[in-house]
Amino acid sequence: MSRDTANALISAGIYPEREERRENWLDRLETGLSALVAPWVRPGRGRFGTSMIGRIDHHGAEIGRLTDPEIRQTGREIGMTLRMEGLRDDAVARAFALVREAASRRIGMRHFDVQLSGGLVLLNGMVAEMETGEGKTLTATLPACTAALTGTRVHIITVNDYLAGRDAALMGPIYEALGLTVGVVRQGMDPAARRAAYACDVTYCTNKEVAFDYLKDRIVMWDRPSPMRLQLERLYGESSRANRLLMRGLSFAIVDEADSVLIDEARTPLIISTDPGASTAQNVYRLALNLAASLTAGDDFSISESERNVELRDRGKAKTEGFDWAEARAWTNPPQRQELVRQGLSALYLFERDKHYLVRDGKVQIIDEYTGRLMPDRSWELGLHQLIEIKEGCDPTSRKDTLARISYQRFFRRYLRLAGMTGTAREVARELWSIYRLRVVPLPTNRPLRRKGLPSRAFDTERRKWEAVVGTIGQIHGSGRPILVGTRSVGSSELLSGLLNRAGLPHRVLNAEQDRQEAEIVAQAGQRGQITVATNMAGRGTDIRLGPGVAELGGLHVIASERSEAGRIDRQLFGRCGRQGDPGTFQSVLSLEDELITTHVKTFLRWPAAALLRSPLPLGGQWACGLLALMAQRSAERLHARLRRNLLRLDTQMEDALAFSGRLE
Repeated sequence: MSRDTANALISAGIYPEREERRENWLDRLETGLSALVAPWVRPGRGRFGTSMIGRIDHHGAEIGRLTDPEIRQTGREIGMTLRMEGLRDDAVARAFALVREAASRRIGMRHFDVQLSGGLVLLNGMVAEMETGEGKTLTATLPACTAALTGTRVHIITVNDYLAGRDAALMGPIYEALGLTVGVVRQGMDPAARRAAYACDVTYCTNKEVAFDYLKDRIVMWDRPSPMRLQLERLYGESSRANRLLMRGLSFAIVDEADSVLIDEARTPLIISTDPGASTAQNVYRLALNLAASLTAGDDFSISESERNVELRDRGKAKTEGFDWAEARAWTNPPQRQELVRQGLSALYLFERDKHYLVRDGKVQIIDEYTGRLMPDRSWELGLHQLIEIKEGCDPTSRKDTLARISYQRFFRRYLRLAGMTGTAREVARELWSIYRLRVVPLPTNRPLRRKGLPSRAFDTERRKWEAVVGTIGQIHGSGRPILVGTRSVGSSELLSGLLNRAGLPHRVLNAEQDRQEAEIVAQAGQRGQITVATNMAGRGTDIRLGPGVAELGGLHVIASERSEAGRIDRQLFGRCGRQGDPGTFQSVLSLEDELITTHVKTFLRWPAAALLRSPLPLGGQWACGLLALMAQRSAERLHARLRRNLLRLDTQMEDALAFSGRLE
């Protein structure tokens, strides 16, 4: 392992982070060209193949004879060697052997060879693509302990508070055996508790919490003081800026569910807002929503559902200016009124209840479209959230002013060392390279895969599709096999739940309404005869283990009731069956009325497929519908990639403007 890698990990300074380099056109050209070939370039296997695993096994024989106190002392010695000589292969192999021995003694789990390879991939600053159920949580302890032994603070970043707390509790004994400290950052913690957690050698946290805490630190360090200046400011005592910082820099991050965090979440900027004291009056939002409801699609405005965008036409702009704004003129000017009406149209036509948001306890709560989880502390900007609240009859909250903002792309690029692990990364390998300079390394499974895909089924209407889904569930349920059905929205899960109740099929539902019971529902999904309906299984994090006798019946059967907007999300759902060599099957059931197809495929292309599906010709309609679903999926993936690029470009431009004005982020 190179000296550069060691220097990147073994960092100094009171708040280490990577400075972003300004790219010129030549840099962008190089990035684009390298991204084209990055997915096809595989790193040499020597750094994480059989030779390194052989070294780890060699040192493991010696370390296995050590007592527990000697294990801790050896960890300190290895850490000193790593700090002085860098991350040499032999020292890394000793560290990995030490971690494996500590895991075996403390939690009764011994790293497989595949997990050792995964740990080496992570330590080299790459993305390890590991199948669902291959033990990514245990894998992360190898690079985390190795880096922490050098004095580098490590952040292990996952997608929700439950997983952060669970993983820290499960893996904590390993770190303690080596004399390392472990902290957890959860939502709702006070600043003192957060500082204590970030001061630990290894900190488990969510992407949202760590990014917002970084923004809070940027507000404290608004003028980017030097490490020397921060040290001198400690003379001020407890009130010094150094003591008000939450984190201790961005040294090394290991991102679990890397595609979800680094790609899917990257479409939304992170914003810290403040109450300006005086905000737009509520009646202004009501006026804008009433006017929006009176406008006619096609004449006054146009809707692009695939782009999720609304534009006012000239006639709509004229109606907006001719509207009686007497109650609102003190609060708005003409451009602001047009923007409010446009947002009102978005609230009416682009955002649906039980799909994009829930109304709970009189409040509008956003649903994460990729994970199906609620995000109660987030809100839409530019008045959209308040307009949706009025649309749903809720009391509108006050509009906030932006205090600081950053995109996930720019935030994660500031880590001195970044690595990730996920079950589905090859589809976004180009974007991971072009944005984060992360190379994807697919790893084999510990045991041969026994998962089997069944031919997709297609129907001309949603009604027939749901009838087929219920029929398939009833047939397989009769054999005793557990069934997991993936849906795209809360509304779809509730619709299927009603159909299953009507058919007398007992089941459990996991969507944004049941997020508190998530882990227990997912964990039970592999029991004999269990039927589980889940909204988007991406990033759920809990393994589905088969109950007694289920493997002999054929294992878990997974049904995708609609294609997702990204193929890798479908792969994540299918990956819930067949974990660790278990048997399992999966199947897609589609219809031409699925939202993905109606949004991203022109009507004239859907007609021939519908005719084929209604005809007695075998398979023709099935192939046509499958092709349309694939086309729609590719269209959605390209759209979302473009939105992420535009957000990064806008974020960079805003930073340049704020820096010119003397402000940051």
